Amino acid sequence: MKLCERCNRPLRSQKSMEAGMGPVCKKKQEVEDAEAEFEKIQIKMEEVMDMAEVEMYGA
Repeated sequence: MKLCERCNRPLRSQKSMEAGMGPVCKKKQEVEDAEAEFEKIQIKMEEVMDMAEVEMYGA
């Protein structure tokens, strides 16, 4: 019997076994992946301030 890669509970369906995790853990993983991708593409306030400083005073 295969275990979920995320919570280590036994997987019951063939679909879950192929995915490596159950439907609840799979949904949680998708949400975490989407949040991580969103964070990766965000511009931080420090970066904006640095860009403004360069524009004002030059490099």
